[in-house]
Amino acid sequence: MPAYEPKDPVYRRAQREGFRSRAAYKLEELDRRLRLFRRGQRVVDLGCWPGAWLQVAARKVGPEGRVVGIDLTPTDHLPEPNVRVLAGDATDPATAERVREELGGPADVVLSDLAPKLSGVKARDAVRHAELVRTAAGLARAWLAPEGTFVAKIFMDAEFEGLLSELRATFGSVRSCKLESTRHGSSELYTCARGVR
Repeated sequence: MPAYEPKDPVYRRAQREGFRSRAAYKLEELDRRLRLFRRGQRVVDLGCWPGAWLQVAARKVGPEGRVVGIDLTPTDHLPEPNVRVLAGDATDPATAERVREELGGPADVVLSDLAPKLSGVKARDAVRHAELVRTAAGLARAWLAPEGTFVAKIFMDAEFEGLLSELRATFGSVRSCKLESTRHGSSELYTCARGVR
C-alpha cells in the first residue's frame, strides 16, 4: 500500500482552487453521480469542519439557497452570504432547533462526513462510526422534507450491512458508491438515501 501523503497533488490542487480541503472533490463527484443539488435548496452539513463541503454546497444551491454547517470544532465562517456555521453538538435539542431556525424550512439535503477519532481497535472504531451514522440519520429524518436526501460516509466493515438495512427501513431508496476521489486502499463509501418513509 502506498504511503499516505497529506500534501499530495490533490491537496495542492484544493489549495490552488481555494477549497479548505480535498474533501471538496468528493462532494463534487457525489453531486455529478447522484445529482444531489439544485438551485435554491436548503442544505445541512453535519461535521462541517474545515468547511470544504460548505463551499461546494453554497455554490451548487446558489445565493437563493441556504447552507447550514455544524461541528463540535469551531469552523471559520465563509464569505458566502447563504452559509451559516454553528459550533456545537447537533444532538443537543437547543442546537438542533438553531439548525432548523437557520434553515428557514425543511432541509432538501443533509450531508454527513462524520467520523470518530480512531482508537486503533478496528471493531470498536466500526461500532463508533456506525453510531455516528445512526445519529446523523436520525437528525436527517427530523430535518428533511419528505423527498429529501441524506448522504453519509460509511465503511465496508462489520457494521456495513446492518447500517444499510436500517437505512432501507427508513428511506425509500438507498444507494452506495465508492468515489474515484477516495484515497487508494480505503474502505470508505458514501451512501445516498432518499425519500423519508
